[in-house]
Amino acid sequence: MVGIKLDMVGIVVNDMKISLEFYRTLGFDIPLQADLEQHVEIEQDGVRFAFDTVEIAKMVYGELLTPVGHRVELAFKCNNAEELNKLYNKIVENGYEIHREPWDAFWGQRYAVIVDPDGNLVSLFA
Repeated sequence: MVGIKLDMVGIVVNDMKISLEFYRTLGFDIPLQADLEQHVEIEQDGVRFAFDTVEIAKMVYGELLTPVGHRVELAFKCNNAEELNKLYNKIVENGYEIHREPWDAFWGQRYAVIVDPDGNLVSLFA
């Protein structure tokens, strides 16, 4: 094993408040005061999930090109199919975009794909 460990996954957001509200709807515990920040991190089971505004990303990378196509999958495990279906319904009730409704995938998982406010595809599976 190489001497590295996945420590953080970060996404760039156009509007911190709108994006954080989406991830709160998924169940993440994110303080409301974070809506005013330029960089936000939450930790779950030893891995950080970070959100950066476009302005911060431009400072870090020197520029920010608009991505094209599906590049990275964000996938969140639900405890069971019933929980996935309930979460999916909550997403629909809150008016978020759906990419694929829940289905029973051939590889044995219950699966759904939703879209976050910044256009990232977000998979839910059980």
